[in-house]
Amino acid sequence: MPETIALSPAAPWVEFRTTDKDWDNADPQLLGTMLSQLHLIRAFEETVLELAAEGLVHGPAHSSIGQEGGAVGSILPLTAQDGVNGAHRGHHQFLAKALSYVAPDGIDPMNAVTPKIQNLLQRTLAEILGLAQGFCRGRGGSMHLQWHEAGALGTNAIVGGGVPLAAGAAWAHKFAKTDAVAVTYFGDGAVNIGSVLESMNLTGAWKIPLCFFIENNRYAVSTTVEESTAESRLSARGLGFAIPSWRVDGMNPLAVYLAMQEALKHMRAGNGPTVIEAEVYRFFHQNGPFAGSAFAYRTKEEEQAWRERDPLLLMAAEMQKRKMIRAEEVADLRKQAQIAMAAAAAELTEADGAGKVGKRRIRPDLWPRPDFRDVGLRGDLSELKGARTEEQGTFKGKLEKRKFIDLVADVMGRRMETDPGIVVMGEDVHRLKGGTNGATRGLKDRFPDRVLGTPISENAFVGLGGGIAMDGRFKPVVEFMYPDFMWVAADQVFNQIGKARHMFGGDNSVPLVLRTKVAMGTGYGSQHSMDPAGIFATAPGWRIVAPSTPFDYVGLMNAALACKDPVLVIEHVDLYASSGDAPVDDFDYQLPFGKAAIRRAGSELTVLTYLSMVAHSLEAVEQTGIDAEVVDLRWLDKASIDWNAIESSIRKTNNVLIVEQGARGTSYGAWLADEIQRRYFDWLDQPVQRVTGGEASPSISKVLERAAIARTEEVVDGLRQAMREKGLTAAIS
Repeated sequence: MPETIALSPAAPWVEFRTTDKDWDNADPQLLGTMLSQLHLIRAFEETVLELAAEGLVHGPAHSSIGQEGGAVGSILPLTAQDGVNGAHRGHHQFLAKALSYVAPDGIDPMNAVTPKIQNLLQRTLAEILGLAQGFCRGRGGSMHLQWHEAGALGTNAIVGGGVPLAAGAAWAHKFAKTDAVAVTYFGDGAVNIGSVLESMNLTGAWKIPLCFFIENNRYAVSTTVEESTAESRLSARGLGFAIPSWRVDGMNPLAVYLAMQEALKHMRAGNGPTVIEAEVYRFFHQNGPFAGSAFAYRTKEEEQAWRERDPLLLMAAEMQKRKMIRAEEVADLRKQAQIAMAAAAAELTEADGAGKVGKRRIRPDLWPRPDFRDVGLRGDLSELKGARTEEQGTFKGKLEKRKFIDLVADVMGRRMETDPGIVVMGEDVHRLKGGTNGATRGLKDRFPDRVLGTPISENAFVGLGGGIAMDGRFKPVVEFMYPDFMWVAADQVFNQIGKARHMFGGDNSVPLVLRTKVAMGTGYGSQHSMDPAGIFATAPGWRIVAPSTPFDYVGLMNAALACKDPVLVIEHVDLYASSGDAPVDDFDYQLPFGKAAIRRAGSELTVLTYLSMVAHSLEAVEQTGIDAEVVDLRWLDKASIDWNAIESSIRKTNNVLIVEQGARGTSYGAWLADEIQRRYFDWLDQPVQRVTGGEASPSISKVLERAAIARTEEVVDGLRQAMREKGLTAAIS
């Protein structure tokens, strides 16, 4: 019979409870601040539900009533430098962090509402109502609350979506050699989300000071935690990643406070992440002013039992027992909070214009202006002003024939040499003599702390990169080994990084560079061969560059690294081994922003293309003898593309052929053709023509892969077809 040996987890896992002695020893000022924050947050949430019931909250109102103890208890031990982010039910976390920031010396229950606190309550309520004076200028609403100055990094409507971003903020604190930490709040539903578990693994492996704070309120909408997982003690998740974990009564703010103090000791000492599971209970349904029992997924008896454990009642009772406060003073504190919220609501509303007694409406002058709609979707590029720009034809430095792939590593090395804030991360970028293609050759040896080989967990590491970018102190360069992997990390790439600047008001930059390579023709098949340009071009917030020569790669990468928006840099494996004129020792120029390159002038047809298809197009033009103008777009997103060059060429040729290599369904050309036909319809003699790959993604078979993608032969056919459609058959040789 085999021998069995009991195994122990590599990290401790404990349940944490307070004793009477803990209450006796607690600082009365701390307890007074806790009680004050609890009442201010409760009155705030009650006002939100009241306004929601009147139809004045546009969108959801996820109240935290009942859960305030976990937020207040865990945030009071933090410093102003520590950051927090949360989920869709995050008003209490945002307010607890903001209250601690505006009242760093605590709050006196006898005088709980100072002018700063009154202003905070009003601005937060304004944001939830979607008004211009809100912290995100009305764009964030209830689910996207951010105040960077206070360390409130942003709440998040995607379950688990904010966790990798918080890991990035915590990494930035560690890399900056501070003892600051980050805390990410999420619920029992998010515990089973891949991005959360990936982030636990990554932060554990890298010893990143992030606290995973689980608000276990027992219900993901109406699904119980027992229905969702076999291990309902959710702090057990930490053990799989050797993360010390605490389980605590979240209805007891002091217990949470003491547990967080223990977690902070661990994190500030450089020992890595922690997990705290706080058992809490939301008194209302997932959304709105109704009890969960009204929807029959829990009983009134259960709700009443939890209401008897209300953190506001517990705090008041413990303080009264120790003669720290009287019952009438607690009642007065409650009244102060209610008056403050009534005043905040009164500033934002007015009597209904229809004259209905007791009815309110939002004051019309407080809404954001409609023309603010797109402001801040991207930055103004002031960071690029004054930069040295070069084109190959006028470059004064030394040029030699050099391999494209060598320039990828050279320019990154030069920028890391001059900018200590650049950090490179991705799968295998630190090994294999420069990753899978040599693109990071030599960087790990030169910058050992700034070239990070990641686990295979795109959601976690690109999200971590997003969090680093939003921190503002560093510039992450993230490599996706293949662009198809963006689908694995789609939430972080599109919902988080791409939308962050705009969603949170338009002021905060997101300076991240995402590198990836198109691998069509390499035999890697359907899941490693896509061109991502078409997907990113239709995703708000991203800028896109696509270099076709080694010289241009240097200039475009330098511009991308200087830009404060997220930038996708697309490379192509066909270009890696190609050679072209490139600098030998001068890597300090940018290409002019938003400028295409005319690779061949012509009068009969405008060919718009990018990446490796530039060379295929030039070859096809020579084979056919058609006098086509070949435009290398270089900048591909709507805000950066060279519309002036496109218009000038179309006015000359009245004829357009868009050439790309990849599948029709995710095509960049579909978007571009639509834009061209709406912008330049009067100058076109025929509809925009296109060369693309097939409908299906490339297959492994060499024959089927070739049939699925476009190369010179398909461009030749496309050129001839465009001329036939225009009726210029005589021009076709």
